[in-house]
Amino acid sequence: MFKTKITVRYCEVDSMGVVHHSRYFPWFEVGRTEFFKTSGMSYREVEENGVLLPLLDCYCKFIKGAKYQDDVWIEVNLKKLGVAKCVFEYNVIRDDGELLATGYTTHGFTDRQFKPLNLLKKYPEIYACIKNLQSFNNEA
Repeated sequence: MFKTKITVRYCEVDSMGVVHHSRYFPWFEVGRTEFFKTSGMSYREVEENGVLLPLLDCYCKFIKGAKYQDDVWIEVNLKKLGVAKCVFEYNVIRDDGELLATGYTTHGFTDRQFKPLNLLKKYPEIYACIKNLQSFNNEA
C-alpha cells in the first residue's frame, strides 16, 4: 500500500486529547492526493482536464485513538476501478504499528456539471493514469 506520514496537530484533538473523528476523512484525502501523484497525473491535473471525482460514499471504523504529536501513516489502496467510479481503502497506523482506523471512499467520475462520465471512453489517458495506481498496489 502507498503510505503518507502525518503528525497529529494540536488543533486535531478534542478535549479528551484524542484526535476528533472528523479529522480522519481529511487524512484520507491527504493520503489519496499524495497517492494520486504516483499515477503520473495529480488530482489538480485531472480536474484541469475536466474530470471531477465527487464523493459518493465514505466509511471509517475507529479502532484506537491517536493523540497530539503522534506520527501516523495513512495507507491508501485503489480497491476498485470501474469506468464510472472508483473505491479507495485506507488504514491509519500509528508509527509504532498500532492500527487506529480503517475506511474507504467511493468516488464517481463526472464532468464539471456533475454529469456522470464513462472515464475509459471519454478520457482514456486519465483512466490509464488511475489504472496505474492499481499497478502500484500490486508492486508494493
